[in-house]
Amino acid sequence: MNTLPRKFYLQDTVTVAKNLLGKKIVRKIGRTEISGIITETEAYTHKDDPASHAYRKITDRNKAMFGEVGMAYVYFTYGMYYCFNVVARNSKVAAGAVLIRAIEPEKGIKIMQLNRNKKDLKELTNGPAKLTQAMEITKEHYGIDLTKNSKLYITQGIKIKNIISSPRIGIKQATDKLWNFKTNI
Repeated sequence: MNTLPRKFYLQDTVTVAKNLLGKKIVRKIGRTEISGIITETEAYTHKDDPASHAYRKITDRNKAMFGEVGMAYVYFTYGMYYCFNVVARNSKVAAGAVLIRAIEPEKGIKIMQLNRNKKDLKELTNGPAKLTQAMEITKEHYGIDLTKNSKLYITQGIKIKNIISSPRIGIKQATDKLWNFKTNI
């Protein structure tokens, strides 16, 4: 499978967040492959976005957001969940990432169900922590190059018909930015 090229991520973060809808996340675990179509994303930028991890300064946690585009930024939150982001920004911006909030399971559904101890497909990967649990994405994947065919990458998927924009979820600042994007597939 052809991964998305690095230049795909070298655009405005909000544009990449929209363009990731319909793309496919592939996770290889040994000889097993699980995948899903991205159905929800959120954009997080730098100086103009107080809800972003990169807003104040570079830290050990957020340094991936300031690094090369097309890399994975995985962080631990609430002391119990991982969230998976893709570093994306144009060359004029110091930092940016797109949170992958939800996927439509495609391949390896039984493994995802076991990982989440859930049978209901609607509840399986419809949140950022749910999808990382289902796909076994952890801090081990921090900094992985998503443009390479490895244990975690993103490829072309399907053409989407509609994008719904709304405020980002679970934040207290910059709630005026309609940078949560969803599609129905």
